[in-house]
Amino acid sequence: MIRSLIQFDDGARGVAALGDDGARRVSGATTTLALATEAMAAGVSLAELAGARLGEPIDLAGVALLCPIDHSDPAHLLVSGTGLTHLGSAEGRDKMHRAAIENPAPTDSMKMFLMGVEGGKPETGAIGVQPEWFYKGDGAILAAPDAPLAMPDFALDGGEEPEIAGIYLIAPDGAPVRIGFALGNEFSDHITERGNYLWLAHSKLRAAALGPELLLGELPEDVRGTSRILRDGAVIWEKPFVSGEANMSHSITNLEHHHFKYAGFRRPGDLHVHFFGTATLSFSDGVKTEPGDVFEVEAPPFTLPARNPLARAAAVQIAVRSL
Repeated sequence: MIRSLIQFDDGARGVAALGDDGARRVSGATTTLALATEAMAAGVSLAELAGARLGEPIDLAGVALLCPIDHSDPAHLLVSGTGLTHLGSAEGRDKMHRAAIENPAPTDSMKMFLMGVEGGKPETGAIGVQPEWFYKGDGAILAAPDAPLAMPDFALDGGEEPEIAGIYLIAPDGAPVRIGFALGNEFSDHITERGNYLWLAHSKLRAAALGPELLLGELPEDVRGTSRILRDGAVIWEKPFVSGEANMSHSITNLEHHHFKYAGFRRPGDLHVHFFGTATLSFSDGVKTEPGDVFEVEAPPFTLPARNPLARAAAVQIAVRSL
Protein backbone atom coordinates (compact mmCIF):
# COMPACT_ATOMS: atom_id res chain seq x y z
CA MET A 1 0.00 0.00 0.00
CA ILE A 2 1.34 3.44 -0.94
CA ARG A 3 1.60 5.69 2.12
CA SER A 4 3.38 8.73 0.76
CA LEU A 5 5.08 10.38 -2.19
CA ILE A 6 8.60 11.79 -2.25
CA GLN A 7 10.22 14.15 -4.76
CA PHE A 8 13.89 13.50 -5.46
CA ASP A 9 16.74 14.39 -7.78
CA ASP A 10 19.23 11.79 -8.97
CA GLY A 11 20.51 13.92 -11.83
CA ALA A 12 16.95 14.40 -13.03
CA ARG A 13 13.81 15.07 -11.05
CA GLY A 14 11.51 12.22 -10.15
CA VAL A 15 8.75 11.10 -7.81
CA ALA A 16 8.92 8.00 -5.63
CA ALA A 17 6.10 6.18 -3.88
CA LEU A 18 6.83 4.94 -0.38
CA GLY A 19 5.07 1.77 0.72
CA ASP A 20 5.55 -1.46 2.62
CA ASP A 21 8.17 -2.63 0.11
CA GLY A 22 10.22 0.58 0.27
CA ALA A 23 10.53 3.40 -2.25
CA ARG A 24 9.81 2.86 -5.93
CA ARG A 25 9.93 5.29 -8.83
CA VAL A 26 6.63 6.51 -10.23
CA SER A 27 7.10 6.13 -13.97
CA GLY A 28 6.44 9.21 -16.09
CA ALA A 29 6.28 11.57 -13.08
CA THR A 30 8.79 14.35 -12.55
CA THR A 31 6.89 16.42 -9.96
CA THR A 32 4.18 15.85 -7.37
CA LEU A 33 2.23 18.77 -8.83
CA ALA A 34 2.16 17.25 -12.31
CA LEU A 35 1.07 13.90 -10.89
CA ALA A 36 -1.66 15.52 -8.77
CA THR A 37 -2.90 17.53 -11.73
CA GLU A 38 -3.11 14.37 -13.83
CA ALA A 39 -4.93 12.46 -11.07
CA MET A 40 -7.41 15.30 -10.67
CA ALA A 41 -8.14 15.37 -14.40
CA ALA A 42 -8.58 11.58 -14.48
CA GLY A 43 -10.85 11.55 -11.44
CA VAL A 44 -8.65 9.13 -9.47
CA SER A 45 -6.71 9.45 -6.23
CA LEU A 46 -3.00 10.19 -6.12
CA ALA A 47 -2.39 6.79 -4.53
CA GLU A 48 -4.29 5.02 -7.33
CA LEU A 49 -2.42 6.82 -10.08
CA ALA A 50 0.98 6.32 -8.46
CA GLY A 51 0.19 2.67 -7.74
CA ALA A 52 -0.54 2.03 -11.40
CA ARG A 53 2.88 3.37 -12.39
CA LEU A 54 5.27 1.79 -9.92
CA GLY A 55 8.70 1.28 -11.42
CA GLU A 56 12.13 0.26 -10.16
CA PRO A 57 13.21 0.57 -6.50
CA ILE A 58 14.89 3.81 -5.42
CA ASP A 59 17.61 4.03 -2.76
CA LEU A 60 16.61 7.23 -0.96
CA ALA A 61 20.05 7.44 0.64
CA GLY A 62 21.58 7.84 -2.81
CA VAL A 63 19.45 10.71 -4.10
CA ALA A 64 18.82 14.32 -3.12
CA LEU A 65 15.48 14.62 -1.34
CA LEU A 66 13.37 17.64 -2.29
CA CYS A 67 10.38 19.33 -0.70
CA PRO A 68 7.36 17.07 -1.19
CA ILE A 69 5.59 19.85 -3.11
CA ASP A 70 6.76 22.83 -5.13
CA HIS A 71 5.75 24.94 -8.11
CA SER A 72 7.81 26.04 -11.09
CA ASP A 73 6.64 29.57 -10.30
CA PRO A 74 7.02 29.98 -6.51
CA ALA A 75 4.57 32.90 -6.53
CA HIS A 76 1.80 30.36 -7.15
CA LEU A 77 2.48 28.52 -3.89
CA LEU A 78 1.14 30.23 -0.75
CA VAL A 79 2.56 29.33 2.67
CA SER A 80 0.36 30.23 5.64
CA GLY A 81 -0.61 28.90 9.02
CA THR A 82 -2.76 29.12 12.07
CA GLY A 83 -1.91 29.15 15.76
CA LEU A 84 -3.51 28.50 19.14
CA THR A 85 -5.17 25.42 17.64
CA HIS A 86 -3.68 22.71 19.87
CA LEU A 87 -4.65 21.89 23.43
CA GLY A 88 -1.99 23.52 25.57
CA SER A 89 -0.81 25.82 22.80
CA ALA A 90 -1.89 28.97 24.63
CA GLU A 91 0.42 28.52 27.60
CA GLY A 92 3.68 29.57 25.97
CA ARG A 93 2.07 32.37 23.97
CA ASP A 94 0.25 33.63 27.05
CA LYS A 95 3.51 33.76 29.02
CA MET A 96 5.22 35.75 26.28
CA HIS A 97 2.46 38.31 25.99
CA ARG A 98 1.69 38.53 29.70
CA ALA A 99 5.33 39.40 30.40
CA ALA A 100 4.81 42.65 28.49
CA ILE A 101 1.78 43.77 30.51
CA GLU A 102 0.79 44.04 34.16
CA ASN A 103 -2.95 43.67 33.65
CA PRO A 104 -3.95 40.29 35.12
CA ALA A 105 -6.88 39.98 32.67
CA PRO A 106 -6.66 37.20 30.04
CA THR A 107 -4.45 38.10 27.10
CA ASP A 108 -5.85 38.19 23.58
CA SER A 109 -3.97 34.93 22.95
CA MET A 110 -5.75 33.19 25.81
CA LYS A 111 -9.09 34.59 24.66
CA MET A 112 -8.47 33.30 21.13
CA PHE A 113 -7.49 29.88 22.44
CA LEU A 114 -10.59 29.60 24.62
CA MET A 115 -12.78 30.59 21.65
CA GLY A 116 -11.31 27.65 19.78
CA VAL A 117 -11.88 25.26 22.68
CA GLU A 118 -15.52 26.32 22.82
CA GLY A 119 -16.28 26.57 19.10
CA GLY A 120 -13.44 25.14 17.01
CA LYS A 121 -15.04 21.75 16.38
CA PRO A 122 -18.56 22.46 15.13
CA GLU A 123 -21.09 19.80 14.23
CA THR A 124 -21.07 18.52 10.66
CA GLY A 125 -22.40 21.19 8.32
CA ALA A 126 -21.91 24.02 10.82
CA ILE A 127 -19.20 26.69 10.75
CA GLY A 128 -17.02 27.03 13.82
CA VAL A 129 -15.17 30.00 15.25
CA GLN A 130 -12.38 31.32 13.04
CA PRO A 131 -8.80 30.75 14.26
CA GLU A 132 -5.78 32.99 14.25
CA TRP A 133 -4.27 33.12 10.74
CA PHE A 134 -0.90 34.29 9.47
CA TYR A 135 0.99 34.57 6.19
CA LYS A 136 4.54 33.26 5.87
CA GLY A 137 5.45 33.75 2.22
CA ASP A 138 5.40 32.03 -1.14
CA GLY A 139 7.10 28.88 -2.30
CA ALA A 140 10.53 30.52 -2.26
CA ILE A 141 10.65 30.34 1.55
CA LEU A 142 10.46 26.53 1.74
CA ALA A 143 13.74 24.89 2.71
CA ALA A 144 14.41 21.45 1.23
CA PRO A 145 15.28 18.53 3.52
CA ASP A 146 18.72 19.03 5.15
CA ALA A 147 19.05 22.49 3.56
CA PRO A 148 19.79 25.49 5.81
CA LEU A 149 16.81 27.11 7.49
CA ALA A 150 17.95 30.73 7.29
CA MET A 151 16.72 33.50 9.56
CA PRO A 152 17.19 37.10 8.35
CA ASP A 153 20.22 39.01 9.58
CA PHE A 154 17.89 41.26 11.62
CA ALA A 155 16.08 38.37 13.32
CA LEU A 156 16.17 38.26 17.11
CA ASP A 157 15.46 34.53 17.28
CA GLY A 158 15.21 31.47 15.07
CA GLY A 159 12.95 29.00 16.80
CA GLU A 160 11.47 25.71 15.65
CA GLU A 161 7.75 24.93 15.59
CA PRO A 162 7.05 21.23 14.96
CA GLU A 163 3.84 21.05 12.95
CA ILE A 164 1.84 19.23 10.34
CA ALA A 165 0.79 21.08 7.21
CA GLY A 166 -2.03 20.41 4.81
CA ILE A 167 -1.02 20.49 1.14
CA TYR A 168 -3.68 21.70 -1.34
CA LEU A 169 -4.12 22.18 -5.07
CA ILE A 170 -6.86 24.46 -6.39
CA ALA A 171 -8.88 22.67 -9.07
CA PRO A 172 -9.85 24.29 -12.39
CA ASP A 173 -13.32 25.05 -10.97
CA GLY A 174 -11.79 26.88 -7.99
CA ALA A 175 -12.39 24.10 -5.45
CA PRO A 176 -9.55 23.44 -2.99
CA VAL A 177 -8.40 19.81 -3.09
CA ARG A 178 -6.27 18.40 -0.28
CA ILE A 179 -3.60 16.19 -1.84
CA GLY A 180 -1.88 15.20 1.39
CA PHE A 181 -0.10 16.21 4.58
CA ALA A 182 3.53 17.00 5.34
CA LEU A 183 5.55 17.05 8.54
CA GLY A 184 7.30 20.36 8.98
CA ASN A 185 9.06 23.05 10.94
CA GLU A 186 7.04 26.24 10.69
CA PHE A 187 9.90 28.32 12.24
CA SER A 188 9.39 31.73 13.81
CA ASP A 189 11.01 34.65 15.64
CA HIS A 190 9.59 34.34 19.15
CA ILE A 191 11.56 37.23 20.65
CA THR A 192 10.09 39.63 18.11
CA GLU A 193 6.61 38.25 18.81
CA ARG A 194 7.13 38.58 22.56
CA GLY A 195 7.97 42.27 22.17
CA ASN A 196 4.42 43.06 21.06
CA TYR A 197 1.69 40.70 19.89
CA LEU A 198 1.07 43.05 16.95
CA TRP A 199 4.50 42.00 15.71
CA LEU A 200 3.24 38.46 15.21
CA ALA A 201 2.95 39.15 11.47
CA HIS A 202 6.62 40.21 11.36
CA SER A 203 7.72 37.18 13.39
CA LYS A 204 6.12 34.80 10.92
CA LEU A 205 7.76 36.22 7.78
CA ARG A 206 10.46 33.61 7.96
CA ALA A 207 11.55 30.46 6.17
CA ALA A 208 9.79 27.16 6.77
CA ALA A 209 10.77 23.55 6.19
CA LEU A 210 8.89 20.43 5.18
CA GLY A 211 9.93 16.84 5.62
CA PRO A 212 10.38 14.85 2.40
CA GLU A 213 7.03 13.00 2.49
CA LEU A 214 3.60 13.88 1.20
CA LEU A 215 1.39 11.63 3.34
CA LEU A 216 -1.62 10.44 1.34
CA GLY A 217 -5.11 9.85 2.69
CA GLU A 218 -6.37 11.08 6.04
CA LEU A 219 -4.26 12.29 8.95
CA PRO A 220 -4.47 10.00 12.00
CA GLU A 221 -6.54 11.39 14.88
CA ASP A 222 -3.60 11.10 17.28
CA VAL A 223 -0.11 11.96 16.03
CA ARG A 224 2.75 11.73 18.52
CA GLY A 225 6.25 12.77 17.62
CA THR A 226 9.51 14.22 18.91
CA SER A 227 11.13 17.60 18.35
CA ARG A 228 14.83 18.02 19.14
CA ILE A 229 17.75 20.38 18.66
CA LEU A 230 21.31 19.17 18.16
CA ARG A 231 24.42 21.29 18.68
CA ASP A 232 27.79 19.91 17.59
CA GLY A 233 26.16 16.52 17.24
CA ALA A 234 24.75 16.40 20.78
CA VAL A 235 21.09 16.79 21.71
CA ILE A 236 20.65 20.00 23.74
CA TRP A 237 16.84 19.89 23.88
CA GLU A 238 14.24 17.24 23.14
CA LYS A 239 10.54 17.06 23.81
CA PRO A 240 7.53 15.08 22.61
CA PHE A 241 4.81 16.88 20.67
CA VAL A 242 1.32 15.88 19.64
CA SER A 243 -0.97 16.75 16.76
CA GLY A 244 -4.00 15.34 15.01
CA GLU A 245 -7.57 16.29 15.84
CA ALA A 246 -7.58 14.36 19.12
CA ASN A 247 -5.06 16.90 20.40
CA MET A 248 -6.50 20.00 18.75
CA SER A 249 -9.08 22.58 19.74
CA HIS A 250 -10.09 23.04 16.09
CA SER A 251 -11.05 20.45 13.52
CA ILE A 252 -8.98 20.39 10.35
CA THR A 253 -12.19 20.96 8.40
CA ASN A 254 -12.79 24.16 10.35
CA LEU A 255 -9.25 25.40 9.74
CA GLU A 256 -9.59 24.64 6.04
CA HIS A 257 -12.93 26.45 5.82
CA HIS A 258 -11.57 29.63 7.35
CA HIS A 259 -8.57 29.63 5.03
CA PHE A 260 -10.33 28.89 1.76
CA LYS A 261 -13.39 31.04 2.43
CA TYR A 262 -11.38 33.87 0.86
CA ALA A 263 -11.76 33.97 -2.92
CA GLY A 264 -8.14 35.02 -3.37
CA PHE A 265 -7.05 31.65 -2.00
CA ARG A 266 -9.07 29.70 -4.57
CA ARG A 267 -7.21 30.59 -7.76
CA PRO A 268 -7.11 27.57 -10.10
CA GLY A 269 -3.70 25.96 -10.36
CA ASP A 270 -2.29 27.46 -7.15
CA LEU A 271 -0.76 25.37 -4.39
CA HIS A 272 -1.18 25.99 -0.66
CA VAL A 273 0.90 24.81 2.29
CA HIS A 274 -1.09 25.52 5.46
CA PHE A 275 0.47 24.80 8.86
CA PHE A 276 -1.96 23.63 11.55
CA GLY A 277 -0.10 24.83 14.67
CA THR A 278 1.72 23.32 17.65
CA ALA A 279 1.89 23.38 21.43
CA THR A 280 5.61 22.58 21.80
CA LEU A 281 8.46 25.11 21.52
CA SER A 282 12.04 25.03 22.81
CA PHE A 283 11.74 28.81 23.27
CA SER A 284 9.17 28.22 26.01
CA ASP A 285 11.83 26.20 27.85
CA GLY A 286 14.38 29.01 27.64
CA VAL A 287 16.46 27.58 24.79
CA LYS A 288 18.44 30.09 22.74
CA THR A 289 19.24 28.65 19.33
CA GLU A 290 22.47 29.36 17.45
CA PRO A 291 23.48 29.13 13.79
CA GLY A 292 24.69 25.60 13.17
CA ASP A 293 22.10 24.02 15.44
CA VAL A 294 20.15 21.25 13.72
CA PHE A 295 16.38 20.94 14.11
CA GLU A 296 14.84 17.47 13.85
CA VAL A 297 11.10 16.81 13.81
CA GLU A 298 9.88 13.24 13.51
CA ALA A 299 6.48 11.63 13.97
CA PRO A 300 4.82 8.45 12.74
CA PRO A 301 3.18 7.80 10.33
CA PHE A 302 5.84 9.87 8.54
CA THR A 303 8.84 7.64 7.91
CA LEU A 304 11.42 10.38 7.38
CA PRO A 305 12.09 13.40 9.63
CA ALA A 306 12.11 17.09 8.81
CA ARG A 307 15.76 17.98 9.46
CA ASN A 308 17.46 21.32 8.81
CA PRO A 309 20.41 23.28 10.21
CA LEU A 310 19.87 26.85 11.39
CA ALA A 311 21.68 29.61 9.51
CA ARG A 312 21.70 33.40 9.51
CA ALA A 313 21.36 35.18 6.19
CA ALA A 314 23.77 37.91 5.17
CA ALA A 315 22.72 41.50 5.72
CA VAL A 316 21.13 43.23 2.75
CA GLN A 317 21.09 46.99 2.36
CA ILE A 318 17.69 48.16 1.17
CA ALA A 319 17.32 51.50 -0.59
CA VAL A 320 14.09 52.69 -2.17
CA ARG A 321 14.49 54.58 -5.42
CA SER A 322 12.02 57.04 -6.85
CA LEU A 323 11.10 56.52 -10.47
